[in-house]
Amino acid sequence: MTAEPAGDAGDGDGDSVVYDLAPDCTADDLERNRPYLAEINGIVDYGVFVDLSDSVSGLVHESVLEGTYAVGDELVVELETVRDNGDMAFEPVDVDDYTLEAVSRDYSLTGTDRLEANVGDQIHVEGEIVQVKQTAGPTIFHVADEQGIVPCAAFEEAGVRAYPSIAVGDVVRVTGVPEHRDGDVQIEVDGLSKLEGEDADEARERLEAALESRAEPRDVEPLIDWPAFEKLRPNLKEVARLLRRTVLEGRPIRVRHHADGDGMCAAVPVQIALERFIADVHEDDDAPQHLIKRLPAKAPFYEMEDATRDLNFALEDRERHGQQLPLLLMLDNGSTAEDVPAYETLAHYDIPIVALDHHHPDPDAVGELLDAHVNPYLHEEDYRITTGMLCVELARMIYPGMTDELRHVPAVAGLSDRSKADAMDDYLELAAEEGYDEQRLKDVSEALDYAAFWLRYNSGDRLIQDLLQVDSDDEKRHRELVSFFADRAREEVDEQLEAATPHVEREELDNGAHLYRIDVENHAHRFTYPAPGKTTGELHDRKIEETGDPVITVGYGPDFAVLRSDGVRLDIPNMVSELEEEIPGGGVSGGGHLVVGSIKFVKGKREEVIDALIEKMAEADIDEALSSAALIDDD
Repeated sequence: MTAEPAGDAGDGDGDSVVYDLAPDCTADDLERNRPYLAEINGIVDYGVFVDLSDSVSGLVHESVLEGTYAVGDELVVELETVRDNGDMAFEPVDVDDYTLEAVSRDYSLTGTDRLEANVGDQIHVEGEIVQVKQTAGPTIFHVADEQGIVPCAAFEEAGVRAYPSIAVGDVVRVTGVPEHRDGDVQIEVDGLSKLEGEDADEARERLEAALESRAEPRDVEPLIDWPAFEKLRPNLKEVARLLRRTVLEGRPIRVRHHADGDGMCAAVPVQIALERFIADVHEDDDAPQHLIKRLPAKAPFYEMEDATRDLNFALEDRERHGQQLPLLLMLDNGSTAEDVPAYETLAHYDIPIVALDHHHPDPDAVGELLDAHVNPYLHEEDYRITTGMLCVELARMIYPGMTDELRHVPAVAGLSDRSKADAMDDYLELAAEEGYDEQRLKDVSEALDYAAFWLRYNSGDRLIQDLLQVDSDDEKRHRELVSFFADRAREEVDEQLEAATPHVEREELDNGAHLYRIDVENHAHRFTYPAPGKTTGELHDRKIEETGDPVITVGYGPDFAVLRSDGVRLDIPNMVSELEEEIPGGGVSGGGHLVVGSIKFVKGKREEVIDALIEKMAEADIDEALSSAALIDDD
């Protein structure tokens, strides 16, 4: 934090050097026995007052002056004394010919605890305004420089905007003193000025270089050796870079994820990785809770209801708290044409969108609306690489220190989404090394689904973290909570299936598959756990155990159908597209994987849609590679 000479700023030919302080230099930059150029700003009976910079001034006593002076005259002086109250006294230096050497500030403050280390001392920060928040007292400017983001409090008068010409995106120079306020440290602003012209260009170039360097994701060894996964790793690295840069720019991030086990295994690690990175970047201890929000989504796509809520909250936060509009991160969701209306809504406000998903995508529909898209289908892979598996690696790229907390999470994600990937054995072994046998992993998965149902649209951060045992250090509570929730879930599933099973209809299709279907609207308990999709899935699993043959299960209501298949290549996204064309006025939409999905339609067309759907199922190919019968636990 020392002032540095900035080269020859004068045109004299003499041997003497006189130093000219930049406007933002402070008393810390003065050195004794060194001549400085000053300007007289006032004349009194006992001497003259001089300015050496915007914040460095003092008195030259009349006893050391000769001749007469006027306001505005230049005078070469040296520092004589600094009194206990900070007042400075100077004395003139007799020098005729001299060369001026400009003195500028070195703004490279280091360390995220720099404010704490400099409490009470005047410092300088040069960076970009990323947030302007007006409080009932001061105006808080959040300034991003090479090292992080610092809060700077400027006071005009209570509730009045200080420096009203300064806006988000401006590059500024701040002079002030770090002080403790409400448990945090912030800079109390003495001066704030906007950089213009070459100064601004140079500052932006310097800031951009530092930002690019800090945004670079960490190189981490994959948790397991899986060639199929490696195809997606470059895309994950690009997303990690984008998310780290978003944090460094001070932009909020809003995470939307499917409200099921795999969705939470995806979202929670990324949320915590971002929170920890935000804490490293921001001097404000409250920044993580304000800049990252995780929100579950019930539908298998980004609904307009969610999109309009997200947009409204973002606009309110911009108005009330001076925040930038957020980046939207879609996890285990967001790859289909059904997402387009919601995405287009956000596009009116230039909100960036990133999607990580493993459902069958429609890249032609969503491609131009996404800033980044990671999906195994885009690399000739499929749903067996779950979003939770992807996001564990993404979280480690963002914040590698999380690795030890996440080794069991890919196995939970795989079991939650019934992944049949060859790599599941490796993930199960990795989890076992951390004390998670397969039954414990299944319990965690069941508990997550149960909690997600009752949380509905609430993220339930602390509860979900305790269930998943991520960012949670109470293992006893984790085990007891998982056991309780998993047992409750299984009891309620048993109650549901006891009521529903007598109403299941069975038939054998022409391709040899067993078809089971049930009206879950009329023959299952409503508005309780499990929901129709879960009910269908649990019924499906039991029918697989009973038959060991290819099984298709359909749970339907007035205007929807939930599909599950085992050992049959349904290609549900393609079937939905065909039904949409073949049944005019059916209002058919939906999607999913090859073997799991859901369909919506208009109520009056239910019978026609279901009949056409079953015809397509009867024509589907039997595929043992899609069978889980070999994976069933005999116990």
